[in-house]
Amino acid sequence: MKIMDAFSGETGPMDRRSFLKLSGILGLGMASAGIIPATAEAVKFNRKLYKVSETRLAMGTFVSMTLIHPNKDQAEEAMGMAFHEIHRLTGLLNRFDDKTAVGQLNKDGYLKDIPSEMTEVVAAALHYHQMSQGAFDITVKPLVDLFEEKLGGKNQLLPTQKEIKRALELVGSQKIRLSEGKIIFQKPGMGITLDGIAKGYVVDQVSERLSEYKIENHLINAGGDIRTKGAKADNRPWMVAIEDPSKAKNYPDIIQMRDGAVATSGNYEIFYDREKMFHHIVDPNSGLSPDLKNSVSVRAETTMEADALSTSVFVMNPVKGIEFMNALPRCEGLVVAKDGSLLKSRGWKSAAK
Repeated sequence: MKIMDAFSGETGPMDRRSFLKLSGILGLGMASAGIIPATAEAVKFNRKLYKVSETRLAMGTFVSMTLIHPNKDQAEEAMGMAFHEIHRLTGLLNRFDDKTAVGQLNKDGYLKDIPSEMTEVVAAALHYHQMSQGAFDITVKPLVDLFEEKLGGKNQLLPTQKEIKRALELVGSQKIRLSEGKIIFQKPGMGITLDGIAKGYVVDQVSERLSEYKIENHLINAGGDIRTKGAKADNRPWMVAIEDPSKAKNYPDIIQMRDGAVATSGNYEIFYDREKMFHHIVDPNSGLSPDLKNSVSVRAETTMEADALSTSVFVMNPVKGIEFMNALPRCEGLVVAKDGSLLKSRGWKSAAK
C-alpha cells in the first residue's frame, strides 16, 4: 500500500511533479510516510539486537528502511548496499531520463539487448494487463503526458475529447512486442510508464538482497510501497497504517505484517488539477482518471504484485474491484470510496484493537 506519502496535496501538483522529474523515478514499530524518521540511526534495541534505520530520497519519494540485527556494522553495510541497489535499478527503469533503458525505448520505439531487470518488469506488466482484463496498462504514458502538458503550466486547460482520443490511439499493451531480449512498439509515438509496478519491483529486489546479507528482520517503505520480513525486535509483527487520502491522519485501517507486502494507489499522490479529476492513474479504456474512489490498498506476497494490483483495482468500479480481489489467491484489498466508505475483500484483516 502506499502509506503516508511525504508529499501532500497542499504543496501543489507542480511541486510534486517537479520533484519526481528531479529525483527520477518508513520504518519503526508503525510505518507511516507522513512521519519521517532521522536520516540515519543505529541504536541498541536490547542486549542482543540493534535497530538500524535510514531515510533517503530515491525513486521520487522518501525511502526508509529499518533493519533489526545483532551486528550493527553488518546491518549498516547491508543498508548501504540496499540503497546502492535502488540507485542502480532506478538508472534502468526511470522514464524521466532519456539515457535509461526505459527512456531510450520511449524515445526510439524499440530497444535491443534489454537489461534482464527491465525484461522482468515489462513481462510482469503484460501479465497483470491480462489478469486485470486490461485495467493495468503501462502504455498510458501518452495520456499522462497530455495531462501534464495541458494542466502543468500556469494557464491550465482541460484536454479536449479530440486530444484524449488521439492519445488513446497509442494506448494498448497488445501493441508491445517483447521477445528474445528486445522490445518493439507497434505504433510510432507510443510510450510506457512503469510507475505502477517498478517501485514495487525495486523494493522486492532490495528485500532479497537484505536477506542475502542475513538481515532476516526488516521493513522497507518506498513512499508507501511496503515490504516486511520477520518481525520487530520484540518478535512482534510490524504495524502499518493505511494512508488517509484526506491527509487528516484519520487512517482507514491499521494492519499487522510479518513476511509480505502492501501497496496503495490513490488520487492524492500525483494530480494535475485541484479537483483531482486528472491524476497519474488513468483508465486505458476511457482515457480519463477514475473518480469513484480515493485509494486502493492491496496486500500480497510481493510488493510488485501489490503495486500492480492496487493500480488495477483503482481503475475498476469499486464493487467489481473487490470481486476481482476476492477471486485472487493470497491477496486482499481495501477500497476507500469517494464518500469515505470502506470496501474490504473477504480476507482483509485489521490489527486487533
